Amino acid sequence: MARNGTKLRDYSADSRMLLMSGLAVFVGAAGAGLSWALLKLIYLCTNLFYLHRMSAQMVDPGANTLGWKAIFLPVLGGLLVGLIARFGSDRIRGHGMPEAIEAILMRGAKISPKITLFKPTATAIAIGSGGPFGAEGPIIMTGGAAGSLIAQLFKMSDAERTVLLVAGAAAGMSATFLAPLSAILLAVELLLFEWRPRSLVPVAVASVVAAALRRVLLGGNPIFPMATSTMPVSHSAMLAAVPAGIAAAIMALLLTRGVHFFEEMFEKLPIHWMWWPAIGGLGIGLGGLIYPSALGVGYPVIQRMLNGEMGWGLVAGVIVIKSLIWMESLGSGTSGGILAPQLMIGGGVGVALAHFFPAIQPGGWPLICMAAVLGGSIGVPLTAVVLAVELTHNSTLLLPLLLATVTAYGITVLVQKRSILTERLSRRGYHLSREYGVDPLETVMVAQAMHTSVFALPETATRRDAAVWLKKMEDRGAEAWSHWQRLFPILDADGKMVAILTRSQMMASARATDLSKPLADDGNRMPVTVAPDDTLRQVATLMADNKLTHYPVIDGNGKLAGILTIEDLLAGRSREALRESDRNRVLRLRWPFAGSTHVHSSEVDIPVVPVPMVPEEAAQASEGVALLDGDMKP
Repeated sequence: MARNGTKLRDYSADSRMLLMSGLAVFVGAAGAGLSWALLKLIYLCTNLFYLHRMSAQMVDPGANTLGWKAIFLPVLGGLLVGLIARFGSDRIRGHGMPEAIEAILMRGAKISPKITLFKPTATAIAIGSGGPFGAEGPIIMTGGAAGSLIAQLFKMSDAERTVLLVAGAAAGMSATFLAPLSAILLAVELLLFEWRPRSLVPVAVASVVAAALRRVLLGGNPIFPMATSTMPVSHSAMLAAVPAGIAAAIMALLLTRGVHFFEEMFEKLPIHWMWWPAIGGLGIGLGGLIYPSALGVGYPVIQRMLNGEMGWGLVAGVIVIKSLIWMESLGSGTSGGILAPQLMIGGGVGVALAHFFPAIQPGGWPLICMAAVLGGSIGVPLTAVVLAVELTHNSTLLLPLLLATVTAYGITVLVQKRSILTERLSRRGYHLSREYGVDPLETVMVAQAMHTSVFALPETATRRDAAVWLKKMEDRGAEAWSHWQRLFPILDADGKMVAILTRSQMMASARATDLSKPLADDGNRMPVTVAPDDTLRQVATLMADNKLTHYPVIDGNGKLAGILTIEDLLAGRSREALRESDRNRVLRLRWPFAGSTHVHSSEVDIPVVPVPMVPEEAAQASEGVALLDGDMKP
């Protein structure tokens, strides 16, 4: 027990974290470069499709003057995406984030180098031809691929490759939106599946580097500049954030189920999936003919909402047309992102609500509903709130942003089993839990769970002692054989273990012909041991590695302290189940003057939790196998 202050630490980080952080600098730079290249490629494709010119200047496909001819441009773009997916890599299909999650959890964070080329190319074609997508999902996948490639050049574990993959993904988002903090939060809430310094620090380094380089490549102004207000948000507006969150949750649920519906419809088509994006492109073209502003990423429309535009035509075009063509085209399996479209659709909900809700600053309700729809649909409430602030540099609406987004998040997690990100993985036979918590085995130490009253043998014990033990066991019958102890330590005069025998070895020694031979010679003199200040999680890992279920516990002085069994380890796990399931009233309140107001201790329900067996109890339990008098020492 003397080692508690030196062996155990709050964190598992080691010097490898510094190496990962150094590599994250290059990953962040690569993510920024890829983000810049993708945006320029999207602008180039947009100019080629709609203006028939070679230019990388930003243009809005919704401002085209092609008329009915524009219907066929998304069809052509979808056909090209289908060809790239068929003959390049089918991993480019979809919006990128489920594929990144699958690579992390199921493929050892290994992404093919082809993804780094084909994913941005297909995305640029899909968006440039009018696809109603964002660039952030594909750049997350592309940045993740770059991080994975860098990791694959070095000798690394799956966990370390995952860190660099996620660092690349965060770098891509950070550079795309100039939102380094929300990129880090997205990594934590969605991609890392842990909260540890060993992963958080490299991801943060990559995100900051990418944001810094983005300022050089594309400027440092906010993506959606928004006028801030010095007036505090009224109490009525704060209360209205709750129904705003409810409305956003309904929209998030509709979008999620709509995408899944169209995916199922396309899967029923009797043609190869290569043709699906072209069919989806036809829907985009028709929707764009009705409401041209629904085409493309939609940044100009989002800016109009945040500037205070409140026309009902904008509401109908965004909520109806944009939503339908986005769900239909994404369900077709084309390549495109989901963040920007959901921001735009959420903004449309906010514009509609602004006609009825208490007045706040212009664009306030669209911004609040943008974050709420995004947080509810993909299950990242903190990311959504911080992203709304970083996109606009407007923090005055932080409180209603939090309230509406958490409301939407709470409703969606109660109503739907899977989010828009995990449903596809579920259909492939994978189960993904989005909840993180401290492993209860991490908080329980061996000293708290082990058996401290152990039947031990002296160093002078012989096989004859084992024969006597076996005779008594057979005389007592089945009850004796059900006892917990399966290891039998042999101790010297100082209480130090010189050897240990399993029950099978004891029985073999008892049946040997030469009963005068020392019993220690039949045992294991170099067994695997654990320490009292090890955690049960460390022991669980040891059990998985060594395929052993019982371990002697040796203290800091080299003496036997007890034995830990797999049943003891599972008892540590059961504490968490009791903590979650046992509901007890601890205090009882009494009305004034209704008798004594003193609450006696006998009237208080105290939660019952399992505790380790004390030595006296263990001694009574061990009587069935006792061979020698005494407890620990011979």
